[in-house]
Amino acid sequence: MTTHPLWLAGTLAPTNNTFQHRGAYDKQDLGTVCLAERGEVAGAISAAWHARRAVQDLSSGAREAALLTIAEELKAHAEEFAHMITSETGKPISLARGEVARSVNTFTLCAEETKRGGGEVIPLDTTATAEGRFGIVRRFPKGIVVAITPFNFPLNLVAHKVGPAIAAGCPLILKPAPQAPLTSLMLGALLHKAGLPEGAFSVLPCENDVAQYLATDERVAVISFTGSDGVGWHLRELAPRKTVLLELGGNAGVIVEPDCDLENAAQRIVTGAFAHAGQVCIKVQRVFAHDDIAPQLLKRIVELTEALGVGDPTHEEVICGPMISEQASERVESWVNEARTQGANVICGGERDGQFYRPTWLTDVPEDAKVCCREVFGPVAVFARYHDFEAALHAVNAGAYGLQCGVFTGSLFKATQAFELLEVGAVIVNDIPTFRVDHMPYGGIKASGLGREGPKYVIEEMTEPRLLAVKSR
Repeated sequence: MTTHPLWLAGTLAPTNNTFQHRGAYDKQDLGTVCLAERGEVAGAISAAWHARRAVQDLSSGAREAALLTIAEELKAHAEEFAHMITSETGKPISLARGEVARSVNTFTLCAEETKRGGGEVIPLDTTATAEGRFGIVRRFPKGIVVAITPFNFPLNLVAHKVGPAIAAGCPLILKPAPQAPLTSLMLGALLHKAGLPEGAFSVLPCENDVAQYLATDERVAVISFTGSDGVGWHLRELAPRKTVLLELGGNAGVIVEPDCDLENAAQRIVTGAFAHAGQVCIKVQRVFAHDDIAPQLLKRIVELTEALGVGDPTHEEVICGPMISEQASERVESWVNEARTQGANVICGGERDGQFYRPTWLTDVPEDAKVCCREVFGPVAVFARYHDFEAALHAVNAGAYGLQCGVFTGSLFKATQAFELLEVGAVIVNDIPTFRVDHMPYGGIKASGLGREGPKYVIEEMTEPRLLAVKSR
């Protein structure tokens, strides 16, 4: 029986508190995982506190070298990481391989950022009393970063917190998702190999009450959380004086105009709605199709959905695998059944088999149905029609979330109009809202969170500007 110790201040540390970890899909025994309790958390925070200066004093070259080492090791062990992601979460293996490749890129981007953002020189001699003065502005690390990550991207969303923390010169404590601790512990071995200072990092699987203790310690400067909006905003209330970065839920819309490439739109929509069983915060959840093309678009979407690879996530052709748990699929089933009772029509899917929920399209869904107004986080999407483009924009904005929106159109005017009027973090033109590349500013407004990810933008959040005012004469 394999026991997986946690990483405490850069060293493997077994604990007495453990749980038996099993794969999401096949329930394979993945070994015994050690859990941190308050004693280990206190030790990690203390070590990170004392490591602050050593981590801050790492040269740009040393930070770059550490990050490139992590990227190179990830690339060398890509298949091991991909299979672990699939084993832990049920993510289809083709998507898991894509996630590993993105993670290599994320760490490489963070390495590049160590050579940028050096600061600026500003004039201070703007009044007679300030003659002979100038200022030098540099950014300095804020301090300890606590990263709390979800199961659906157990490597790349971790990379988006770990990489910027190293680049910024901040010690890091990672609390991985309980469904996917082993991927993070494997990454911990790469952090150790990168030669970071003692105490610079810890990877602590732990219970939620212990994580709350971790996040509220006064020595922690930054909390970076990706997960549900309820938990995220609760953390924000618990830590009002810290920098809190929240990447939360979404209810992403897609608007489809008659002048776009409908076949491309249909194919991208189906992928965005059902990849990884829809367990993606920027998955396609609501489609708004213009009256002129709605019937043919819906027909083609249903055809593509029914041909979609569904099943065992270890099979190369599968795109839509199991949900993370049977409880999760039961919740989706209850939401669809509720919509049915409210008058919604199930065009395809609408059936559950254990952890699997068939890819489902609904029409005539009331706006207050959960599948329409909340984050479904499952393989269900709503299809609606519109006649006026601006009305479609308002329909997208009516939701509580504001993460990303896709707009398929051949009109530059309408693309610009969407950019100006949509209340979201990003407008994706001629593609789905599920589109993301790892250097772009990624995040939302309203209930979808605070701050932006993307290495450059997170490093800015993890550092603060400091002015040196010089009197030269």
